[in-house]
Amino acid sequence: MFDERTRCVVLVGVQWGDEGKGKITDVLAEQATLVARYQGGANAGHTVLVDGEEFILHLIPSGALYPDVRCVLGNGVVLDPWTLIDEIEMLQSRGVEIEDRLGVSRRAHLVLPYHKQLDGAKEAAKGSSRIGTTKRGIGPAYRDKIARNGLRVCDLADRDYCWDVVREGAAAANAVLDYYGVEERADSEAVMTRLATVTKRLLALGTDTGAEIRAELAGDGRVLLEGAQGSLLDVDHGTYPFVTSSTTTAGGAAAGVGIGPTLIDEVLGVVKAYTTRVGAGPFPTELQGEEADRLRNLGAEFGATTGRPRRPGWFDGIVVRHAAGVNGLTGLAVTKLDVLDSFDEVLLGVGYQLDGVATANFPERAADIARVRPVYEKEMGWKADTGSCRSWDELPDAARHYLKRIETVAEVPIRLVSVGSARNQIIRVD
Repeated sequence: MFDERTRCVVLVGVQWGDEGKGKITDVLAEQATLVARYQGGANAGHTVLVDGEEFILHLIPSGALYPDVRCVLGNGVVLDPWTLIDEIEMLQSRGVEIEDRLGVSRRAHLVLPYHKQLDGAKEAAKGSSRIGTTKRGIGPAYRDKIARNGLRVCDLADRDYCWDVVREGAAAANAVLDYYGVEERADSEAVMTRLATVTKRLLALGTDTGAEIRAELAGDGRVLLEGAQGSLLDVDHGTYPFVTSSTTTAGGAAAGVGIGPTLIDEVLGVVKAYTTRVGAGPFPTELQGEEADRLRNLGAEFGATTGRPRRPGWFDGIVVRHAAGVNGLTGLAVTKLDVLDSFDEVLLGVGYQLDGVATANFPERAADIARVRPVYEKEMGWKADTGSCRSWDELPDAARHYLKRIETVAEVPIRLVSVGSARNQIIRVD
């Protein structure tokens, strides 16, 4: 991906998350000098397999597993400081020294204990209409950020200011918890005591991510901007209200790290060879019963953050074409092709019927998305092992045909194909 003309690449998921961004980030990070995460929080989980050893990262960019790569968390991230410290120590215990090459934007907002209390209480109160949040406090933290009631990394240097923010935040949280009938209360003194245990370490990690990235690109650096979740969970362009609380699409990358959009050269979208989603919300190509169980078990489709079983379905070309448009994709990385190796036939969603009328567009309303009926093409299965393939020509004819149909329906060229979880199970497509 990187060359003399391509110095800054955005990597974004183009379904409902869990597309395998961690593996693709890890593959591209080998060529990068700096990897930056631009949004989301510890509600994301990226799984990377290195020499048979599995690493699950929730906040730290996947580039951490290369010893010479600088990793930064941008101002668009909402940061759970205790999760970050746990993750640093987990990596160190496994021989990955990260703290001296990790930076955190001083403008990044913090996820505090009362944000998690609010997240859980609100989700429980929704009952059957819950959206499936991970209860990591992400939504309440973003809400405080937008309402100008948040606490940032840089604010930790002023203890009196922190007290003011935390007291106000805890009091507001308690009013909401009381409304929901929750007996547990936010304790501002307990929050401040916990913050004291991480303040020195966080301030030492503090940096200006935008200045770092601009300096990197002004020299000989190569920068990878890593998103979390997927485009269909974007707060503006996803299946609202069944979305996350941040801009997951490529448009959020520049703002989320503090650079101008003109510095971005490529936008690579990561997409599974089929589709999954976690949590509630409409899913037009979702499978049920034995077919769903088969695809879920073959793909090991269980959440890296929550362990929840993912909802599997066939590839939805309308979803991917919608995501390609809102992201301005220049290429696709298709993951988990090998999961489909044993199927006699594979279905590919190429259109929708809404109330009996064909539509080529992705509806805005979740209620309409739930009512569409997908139009499928039946593709011949290849019934062969693709895990050992390392070039386009080595792939079975039927697998190549399926990938070319994905290109045509999505209207984006495929640049990478992953045929397994190991680093070397990747095909680069000319």
